[in-house]
Amino acid sequence: MRCTSALSILALCALTSAIPSRSFAQVDPQTKQLAHDIFQQLIEINTTDSVGSVTAAAEAMQQRFLDAGFPKEDMYLGGPNDRKKNLVIRIHGAGAKKPILFIGHLDVVEARREDWTTDPFKFVEKDGYYYGRGTQDMKESDAILVTTFIRLRQEGYKPDRDLILALTADEEGGKSNGVDWLIKNQRNLIDADYVVNPDGGGIDLQHGKTIAMDVDATEKLYGDYQLTALNPGGHSSLPVPDNAIYHIADALQRVQNYTFPFELNAITSAYFAKMSTLEPGQTASDMKAILSTPPDKKAIAHLSENPEYNSTMRTTCVATRLSGGHANNALPQSAQAIVNCRILPGHSLEEVRQDLIRIVNDPKVTIRYENDAAGISDTAPDRKQLPPAALKPEVMQPLEALVNKMWPNTPVIPTMATGASDGVYTNAAGMPTYGISGIALEADDVRAHGKDERLPIDSYYKGVDFYYQFVKALASE
Repeated sequence: MRCTSALSILALCALTSAIPSRSFAQVDPQTKQLAHDIFQQLIEINTTDSVGSVTAAAEAMQQRFLDAGFPKEDMYLGGPNDRKKNLVIRIHGAGAKKPILFIGHLDVVEARREDWTTDPFKFVEKDGYYYGRGTQDMKESDAILVTTFIRLRQEGYKPDRDLILALTADEEGGKSNGVDWLIKNQRNLIDADYVVNPDGGGIDLQHGKTIAMDVDATEKLYGDYQLTALNPGGHSSLPVPDNAIYHIADALQRVQNYTFPFELNAITSAYFAKMSTLEPGQTASDMKAILSTPPDKKAIAHLSENPEYNSTMRTTCVATRLSGGHANNALPQSAQAIVNCRILPGHSLEEVRQDLIRIVNDPKVTIRYENDAAGISDTAPDRKQLPPAALKPEVMQPLEALVNKMWPNTPVIPTMATGASDGVYTNAAGMPTYGISGIALEADDVRAHGKDERLPIDSYYKGVDFYYQFVKALASE
């Protein structure tokens, strides 16, 4: 999952228009070839839930590490079934501090050849881009992490603490989420002081100009809810008001019209405080006003007109699927919809199900929870995304210094990801997790989960350079 930035691009454009996006890509030819080959290998292994194999990708990377000289005892390959094995690699350090864990999911969302200009499971270089499913989400970062660990091993680098890399299954869906499974079954292998997850954050660009480095310091919780209405049905020539489709339509209208309460946390408050120094005019004033006590209601209403700001300030729910009826000439015996919610930290999946019951207010509509494996239950888990942990200076200071070096004068802005990632599991396990990507993307060219997914070639190699320097900055004595 890489989400779009929560920044107002137009407002910051003037700030950065004079700053060139330097082509860094300071990698030697041998490293560049290694990074290329690993990226290609991962893209061309199908890791979709339907027909792919995460195990095949994990085994391929394990062989890469073995060929690079990693002892087999410093790696673990395992999972709940033959297709969903995870790979954990460790570089031993001086032990001065607890380890740092880096996580990256190997699975990708489905992709149909007929929808794409190129074969989604072929690594295609065209017009300055690498095309293929996973080039943005997130095999590019998997390849960068594998390349980085191999480079560190080959040069004999000794960090001040252990460095752990976990390449995992089923972040995009399926029954076998790898991070969750490792925490429950092999916690000792991945226990860490904190977690860096490149499946979030990153450099925002507009027409090649750097806008900001986003750091996902917290994220929303993902939840799907199934709304169902049943009816005996009958002949369509005898319509009755008690129509299953109408009940669902009315329910969705109520969901659409409902606004969840305004709420900020430590990260979103810091985000709006920072943005208020960068945005112009009324927007900056509104951002300051929502931080006052009590927050200004008119300012909240103004900012809520922007979908990204709105989703930063509250839980959001939206209808994403709809079905009903069985024949054109018959009253519907059933109708169903899926409502997808992105839930603020501190609120549980079951709490939001109860909210939806109250909002819909129709006893003819049953609201149940749908899990990541499409299983349906009458109640939702009490699981919630914990309130965000404090930003660690030992993470933020090296990050800010490196960003200023590679993308001069670019602000580093803590954000709350409005999507969801495997950070929901590591945060819940007591390991503060930061979404930090070294990839720079144009704000209007985010194609993760979409057709013709692609990544600028220069952005990839600059990301290779970024992560190599960043890991060393985090783990130097």
